[in-house]
Amino acid sequence: MEILIKAAQLVVALVILVTVHEFGHYIFARIFGVKVNRFYLFFNPYFSILRYNPNGGTLDLFARNGGKSVVTLKVGKKHEARPDGKATWRDTVYGLGWVPLGGYCDIAGMVDETKSASDLESEPQSWELRSKPAWQRLCVMVAGVVFNFILAIVIYTGIAYHWGDDYIPYQAMTEGMDFSEEMQAAGFRNGDILLTLNDAPLDINDYSSLWDMIQPGVRVGVQRDSETTEIVISDNLVRSMATKGKEYVPMSMRVPVYAAKVMPGEPAMHAGIKSGDRILTVGADTVPTITEFLPSLQSHAGESVAMHLLRADGTHDFVTVAISDAGKIGIQMLSPLEIFKRETKDYNLLQSIPRGWEIGTDRLVSYVSSLKLIFTKEGAQSLGGFGTLGDLFPTSWSWFAFWQITAFLSIILAFMNIIPIPGLDGGYTLFLLVEMVTGRKPSDRFLEIVNTCGFIFLLLLLIYANGNDIYRFFLK
Repeated sequence: MEILIKAAQLVVALVILVTVHEFGHYIFARIFGVKVNRFYLFFNPYFSILRYNPNGGTLDLFARNGGKSVVTLKVGKKHEARPDGKATWRDTVYGLGWVPLGGYCDIAGMVDETKSASDLESEPQSWELRSKPAWQRLCVMVAGVVFNFILAIVIYTGIAYHWGDDYIPYQAMTEGMDFSEEMQAAGFRNGDILLTLNDAPLDINDYSSLWDMIQPGVRVGVQRDSETTEIVISDNLVRSMATKGKEYVPMSMRVPVYAAKVMPGEPAMHAGIKSGDRILTVGADTVPTITEFLPSLQSHAGESVAMHLLRADGTHDFVTVAISDAGKIGIQMLSPLEIFKRETKDYNLLQSIPRGWEIGTDRLVSYVSSLKLIFTKEGAQSLGGFGTLGDLFPTSWSWFAFWQITAFLSIILAFMNIIPIPGLDGGYTLFLLVEMVTGRKPSDRFLEIVNTCGFIFLLLLLIYANGNDIYRFFLK
């Protein structure tokens, strides 16, 4: 069930992202009077799940490409082409494919995955993209990327407006942080309280703060044992973290052990532990946080041990607790938001817009900065496909998490598409910029060849990324 929930969230996110991206191409093509032959969500080799033809007034279910369908419904009247030859929205066939790897907008007069140079041997027509000025063609090409970035900003704006920011500042985490081995090798110690980054206060609401604080040469100020210490990050920290799996956590908050609820009939209740009590020791083990508490319980499983308590009224007490064979005592613990001093910041509509822009641009900068890892051996090994994307989503449906992840995926899709690789929007954009500078338009045959090479490269990259997912799932 958890896998199905993750998969459902991924599919819904892809539907939103692909539709918005392709609609960007579509709407700008229509603004400049370019005919769009087909607008498809998902790919449709051999057949389509749905196919709507506005000119014919038909809706086909399970339709063969260029052939008949299992069911044809009449949903409107038949329309003839305009006498002046101008393209309209009715000239587009709208469809739903069955391969959920993206989608496409088949623009007339453009060499892409839907047509070759031989399909454009006739004289250019006024409603074809190739007959339009270079600047208009450029607008059509970059529109998908722009729409994806705008979508991310809109989502982040909506998150800020609806949920606001409810957070615990780094400086309020009085027990500090637990750090991974790589972070400790860089100079951090468990219990350090994060204070500054290059002398500026570290802000947990800055979505790029974690990425910024592991960059070579930056100075991170921490409070350690009532003293302030500065850590200078070495060059190999990011590289050492690149090979870690999806479960890798570079640092996490240290949370004290407070009983939120004592379960009836369990050892904690029999021992006299009450809601609001803080557990300080288990036997001879000092347990300032959950990090030490849970392993200590496991090491004393099946034993009766003394526990040092700080009662809710500020007094100290000692009780003897019979820990179960499973290493449990029957308490629910307070969450960090109930322990530490937290801050809440609400935004009205006007305030949420710049906040959405701030989050979106921070996420974009952090993501672009992290891409340099791809060109290392460790980074290449960490590439993932749809399995990795699905794992970004939680195992239970959360609208907050869904919109956060969808917005981030929209940023990824926008940037990846603008990379100047033939077959992507960035490849077309590069050739258009060359044309605008030199005044010479690449031939359709040249575009067909480089696009084919680009598609082969992207297909191999897709196979490699998803192969990494399969390898990590079954063999690693």
